[in-house]
This record gives sequence, structure tokens and C-alpha cells, in this order.
Amino acid sequence: MTDPQRPRLAYHLTQGSGPTIVFLPGYASDMTGSKALALESWARESGRAFLRFDYAGCGASEGAFEEQSLADWRDDALAMIDHAVEGPVVLVGSSMGGWIMLLAALARPERVQAMVGIAAAPDFTDWGFSQEEKLYILQHGRLERPNPYGPQPTVYTRRFWQAGEANRLMHGAIALDVPMRLLHGQRDPDVPWAQTVRLAELIRGDDVQVTLVKDGDHRLSRDADIALLIRTVEGVLA
Repeated sequence: MTDPQRPRLAYHLTQGSGPTIVFLPGYASDMTGSKALALESWARESGRAFLRFDYAGCGASEGAFEEQSLADWRDDALAMIDHAVEGPVVLVGSSMGGWIMLLAALARPERVQAMVGIAAAPDFTDWGFSQEEKLYILQHGRLERPNPYGPQPTVYTRRFWQAGEANRLMHGAIALDVPMRLLHGQRDPDVPWAQTVRLAELIRGDDVQVTLVKDGDHRLSRDADIALLIRTVEGVLA
């Protein structure tokens, strides 16, 4: 990191032809997920440049998880775009990474060539919490939920929630004009697939396509789902 106040970030860069594909993980996730690794393997075999990294406080990066916010992780993504790679990038965002993908593209429109969202979850601090949960976070500073993907509960902090509310996007047109592909499972228990349809409507550009996987879950990490993801990334590169 160029900012001495921010934790150092761990990343893996596969050298190859551009644009560089940058994978943005979801909330409390890291760069060792099956989708990131599968894309990296495909990129290496195809001679494509690929970057995966961990946000501060996640995975192998420095920092404490509960001290980070959505804005901090957006800035981590921008630091990767600015300092770890050169030239144009294609952003691939999973769940919360889809929100960060949009924020990063708005901040660096001259660098982002295309985007691929996987169960993208912009504004989930708004629609993803009940009124009671929002009040609890504000009053107590943190909220724990059971984690369906691991043994430890998922923690949300007041700092994260407030940064999310300050960076909401789904209130009007989103000034992005690059090609965008949005994948979503219709059996996703975490992010309603209708959110992706609404996101497609709000994107200003016309080159936006939504693919719904009828039996797909939130992760979309089955072999067939990953094959779809790779085909989708190949398509925007072409």
C-alpha cells in the first residue's frame, strides 16, 4: 500500500496479456475461493493477466477485520488497480465484491474495460438487514449472524454498515457505460435475484446482460457454474 496508515495487502498476480482480470471477493471471504482459483487457472492456461487479492483484515492481508469498512475495501481494490497492475482491467465481483466492483469502476472509469458480477450485492446494508438489526448495529456497534458457510458467526460492525449506507448506488441511474455481465442463481438465499435485474435497469450503458441460473445458489461455485463464469469472462474479453 502507498498509504502508510493502511494495512499491507496480500495478492497473487499472474502475468499475461491484458486487460488484467481482477477478482473481488465477497464479504468475509478471501482470494482462495473456488471461483478465484478457477479463473486464475484458466487465465494461466490462456496466457491472460489475472489478479486476486485479499482485502485488509481478510485472508493473508494485514489488519483487523472488524476495523475495516466498505469504503476501506473499495480503496483496497483501487490500490490494486493503481499500483499492482498496468493498463485496462476487467473487474469480476462476487456478492459484496460486486458492490465494490461498481464503486471502483465509478472511481476509475478510464481503467475499467468491462465488469462481471456474480450475485452482485450493492446496497446490501439497506435491504439485507431488518430494521431491528439496523438499530442493534447502531446501538451496540456490532451484530453477529449464524454463518451458513463456516463455523464462525459472521460479524457486521457499525463502521462497515455506516460506510455502506454512505455508498449506496441503487437510488438512481449508475453512470457506467462499459460492457457488464451479471450472473445470479434463482435459489440464492442471501441476495434476491431481482436485485440483479434492478441493477441492470439502473446501469446507464446498454451493453448489459443478465444470466439467471434457475437452480443456482448464492455461491455459483459448482462445476457448471464456474464453466459459465469462465465463458462469460471470455465473452467480455472478446
